[in-house]
Amino acid sequence: MSEDVAARPADEPGGGDPPEAPETGPEAGIEPDDVLDGELVPTGPEDDGPEVPLADGGGVLLKQDLLSRYMAEVARYERLTPEAEHELALAWHEEGDQAAAARLVTSHLRLVVSIALSFRRAFTNVLDLIQEGNVGLIEAVQRFDPLKGTRLSTYATWWIRSRIVRYLLDNWRLVRVGTTNARRKLLFNLRDEKARLEAQGIVPTPKRLAARLGTSTEDVIAVDQALGARDVSLDLPATDDGGSPRSELLPGPSVNPEAAAAGTDFLERFHAVIDDFAQGLKPREEMLLRERLLADEPLTLQDIADREGVTREAVRQSEKRLVDRLRETLRERLPEAEDIQFLREQRD
Repeated sequence: MSEDVAARPADEPGGGDPPEAPETGPEAGIEPDDVLDGELVPTGPEDDGPEVPLADGGGVLLKQDLLSRYMAEVARYERLTPEAEHELALAWHEEGDQAAAARLVTSHLRLVVSIALSFRRAFTNVLDLIQEGNVGLIEAVQRFDPLKGTRLSTYATWWIRSRIVRYLLDNWRLVRVGTTNARRKLLFNLRDEKARLEAQGIVPTPKRLAARLGTSTEDVIAVDQALGARDVSLDLPATDDGGSPRSELLPGPSVNPEAAAAGTDFLERFHAVIDDFAQGLKPREEMLLRERLLADEPLTLQDIADREGVTREAVRQSEKRLVDRLRETLRERLPEAEDIQFLREQRD
């Protein structure tokens, strides 16, 4: 396969609309069986292979692009008859015959090429699409049930397309947008649905779009924002006349000195109040404070009940009284800590 992996559509590096997903079927004029019968012809140049000098020094062999070479290799595998396909599929489905599965895959490689070529306008490196489509074909063969009465070419078409579309969505921009199945669906349908609503005089709000498309409002907002944004390299100059790259203008990880000092002062005062409060506690109450209310991994009520030899309800009531007293103390001496998270009663 070619080592040149294009990351975005050639006509707009770093941005643009998501690639369209051409159909394979009667409405697109592409029938799987016709593909397997027909002759595939590449529609444009692919990366050329190296020139090979002749042994006698009389010249060089003509260059042949990689796609043509691959298609010539694929053409060696003959199409299966429906009967032969069914027998091989049964052998794989019922007996796990690896040779039968391999024959099913190789006999449908031309179908993968045809589907990959239909995406050529969205992605220039067809060999990468063919590679992804072959993975989808293998998965289709693994899942194919010959007892359903469907030809493998019809069933495999959807697995091949799905794999290619996923690859396109992962690579058409530097920053991935379609990270879930719901968002991949939105990439293809969001703008069309917005246009339909606007044509009807309806405002396409995120909530209304989410209801129409069967997804969440958050996904609609995230995908809509991503579609309207562009990828910008941090290595590019920040201004048109040159200068420092954008990366040097990003805020660093350092903490604001004033905020750090305020946080340190608060923690010191907080721990001082807690230490004073703990001095007047009974042993069980101090354990509740240190090992439950203040702990990163607090003990459960049952753990403390087992240790103390009392019921879980008795521990819960002791904790509630302790929290009320601590809240009152903090309200008097450190009001800004009154609502700190550990004061919310545990619910286990």
